[in-house]
Amino acid sequence: MSHNRPQLNETLLKTQFDAGIQSGVGRSRKHESADKHVSGEAIYIDDKPDLPGLLHLCPLLSPHAHARITKLDVQPCYAVPGVVSVLTWRDVPGSNDVGPLEPGDPLLAQEKVEYLGQVVIAVAADSPEAARAGVEAAIVEYEALPAILDVCQALEQGLFVQQPHVHQRGDADAALARAPHRIQGSFHIGGQEHFYLETQTALVIPGEDHALQVFSSTQNPTEVQKLVAEVMGISMNNVTIDMRRMGGGFGGKETQAAGVACLCAIAARQTRRPAKMRLARRDDMRITGKRHPFYVRYDVGFDDTGRFCGVKLDLAGNCGFSLDLSGSIVDRAMFHADNAYYLGDALITGYRCRTNIASNTAYRGFGGPQGMVAIEQIMDHIARELQLDPLELRKRNYYGKQDRNITHYHQQVEDNLLDEITNQLETSSEYTVRRAEIQAFNAANRVMKRGLALTPVKFGISFTSSFLNQAGALILIYTDGTVQLNHGGTEMGQGLNTKVAQIVAEVLQIDISHIQVTATDTGKVPNTSPTAASSGADLNGKAAQDAAQTLRDRLTAMLCKLHQCEAEQVNFSNGIVRVREQHFTFADVCQQAWLNQVPLSATGFYRVPGIHYDRNAGRGTPFYYFSYGAACCEVLLDTLTGEYRLLRADILHDVGASLNPAIDIGQVEGGFVQGMGWLTCEELVWNDQGRLLTDGPASYKIPAISDVPADLRVTLVENRKNPQQTVFHSKAVGEPPFMLGIAVWCALQDAVASVADYRQHPLLDAPATPERVFWGVQRLSGADDDLP
Repeated sequence: MSHNRPQLNETLLKTQFDAGIQSGVGRSRKHESADKHVSGEAIYIDDKPDLPGLLHLCPLLSPHAHARITKLDVQPCYAVPGVVSVLTWRDVPGSNDVGPLEPGDPLLAQEKVEYLGQVVIAVAADSPEAARAGVEAAIVEYEALPAILDVCQALEQGLFVQQPHVHQRGDADAALARAPHRIQGSFHIGGQEHFYLETQTALVIPGEDHALQVFSSTQNPTEVQKLVAEVMGISMNNVTIDMRRMGGGFGGKETQAAGVACLCAIAARQTRRPAKMRLARRDDMRITGKRHPFYVRYDVGFDDTGRFCGVKLDLAGNCGFSLDLSGSIVDRAMFHADNAYYLGDALITGYRCRTNIASNTAYRGFGGPQGMVAIEQIMDHIARELQLDPLELRKRNYYGKQDRNITHYHQQVEDNLLDEITNQLETSSEYTVRRAEIQAFNAANRVMKRGLALTPVKFGISFTSSFLNQAGALILIYTDGTVQLNHGGTEMGQGLNTKVAQIVAEVLQIDISHIQVTATDTGKVPNTSPTAASSGADLNGKAAQDAAQTLRDRLTAMLCKLHQCEAEQVNFSNGIVRVREQHFTFADVCQQAWLNQVPLSATGFYRVPGIHYDRNAGRGTPFYYFSYGAACCEVLLDTLTGEYRLLRADILHDVGASLNPAIDIGQVEGGFVQGMGWLTCEELVWNDQGRLLTDGPASYKIPAISDVPADLRVTLVENRKNPQQTVFHSKAVGEPPFMLGIAVWCALQDAVASVADYRQHPLLDAPATPERVFWGVQRLSGADDDLP
């Protein structure tokens, strides 16, 4: 490092220093793989060139929802040219169970099958076609057993994967008894298929000394590592998981990616050949679980103004045949059964019902959306009973800032933005004017009806299993001033790697182009938490910030020693380091650190403070903070067919101090459309034998670009930093926007209610498909009392 730089260089360096960094936090940077995504150059697991000797796996699925296996003959499979190995439960060297929290999820069916679609065997062959032909050659005979396919039947018979849980405040029964008004109701909330573009996929390469290199499309690399080790009967240090990018996850790859990886691991170790499994879309949809369908019952008391007096709410989740993550998912539905409202005396009971369908699993929102749909249904029901504008009723029940601010699980609602966001959106969306126009339109039109709704979102951020609220990161700086960054989060298209790179760029004050984010790797950052619960940037960003700050502090200490100055006299800006009045490039400083034997690698770690929940008492502080938002949606409905169209959506959402406004707006838009799809067009249908009929894009309808309203207005709340010590005072953005889609469902019910002059509530099940909307219109118009 020269202390006598030419004046011109010093001038240029000072100019660059004074310009400031342009690629740190708070700036709209495009996704780090955006160009690769649109050009098709992004490499996913199935895009990797085939290795010599690669085997392809194909599963055989159970044709019964519940049956005993009476005969299993796989010898005919070997007669198919290209078949190398057939895996049954007897070929599992270790544990034949991949349950994430407790046993109950067989990797391969052993003596019986418990849902239609359960994997019975897997065939490994030289080609995908040979593997499929081998599966079809297997001879399997079954003895059918009684199956439970209805959540209400499971609830009535007390069939649970985990015992019911309760949140209670006050005496709900006494409050209901003395309430001036009281309503009851029940309805169903449908599930949702993840429909990630990349189906469940894994590639396993065997190595020396039992080592296995696993490329897995997973949100939870450490859990895949753990389960592969357990299935293989080896220790975790023999298994390394590599996860560069997923073609979508949405929660469906938090636990259910493990089975595919484990099957590949068995085949790879057994044959000493690399093995890959990529599920066909139909197999994927039949094998994997969905968002939990819920059955909801409520008994609600309220006063003349519409304020809650007492609430009794039963939330029965259809969990499928095993626990998976259902305990925590139903818990979160209970936690969010208040949404934005102070419930008064409340008794919330969560049931985890066992049925003979695929074990349902995590999905964006993780049970929170089901809890929120329940309370928003109740809000509209009360509004119809009292002949109130639904928005006015909602505002009357909002949590307060000084009082009425304790949830039914006894956490205080702090930094409450509900009034501020609602008032701003109510004004910007012209809600009052449009409400009057819509009522006039509906009065003048017999066939076409319009509906309007403005609904809030209050979503708690943290894993409700508190031990998961931790993350690690590893940063390596090279002598040319470039950086390699690794963290425990997984990139599934949401822009996590971009945000974490921006955080490191901000701390080190270097351009983001000098930072390379490498694949998530359990050999670099161990014991990772899943990328879920909207925690990706909160946890991993904070861990990376910690590691980057450690390195910056080391460099500062070195410069202080070399230049006999104080730390306050060393400043980093835009790739330049100023020491007193001298300026050096970041690369020069890194080279000097190496020459002075200063370590240029550091790990970072973060744990969320203050999180606790006493499950036995049903109370605590399970969330670090709340994210807020609101959506105002207008629909147009044809009452003769039940068809409808979303005309306009106005959204205002809280992300704290945004790390990347462009990515955050994209997450809000995508979450809203996905939530709208869940509540309108995405209908899962099983037949009486437990077969999923909507098992492909021809029968399962996800939202298309034509379903996005032509008038979509998305705004982020400005100048409201997160008061908690999150990374640069940002807020999570992955899951909260999903619940904004509830406004579309409420607007549809508003349009249907206009048929009866808003004096009755349609109480529609979700999703509100055109058929259900049509039936609702018919019921309220009195056209046919025998409709469903």
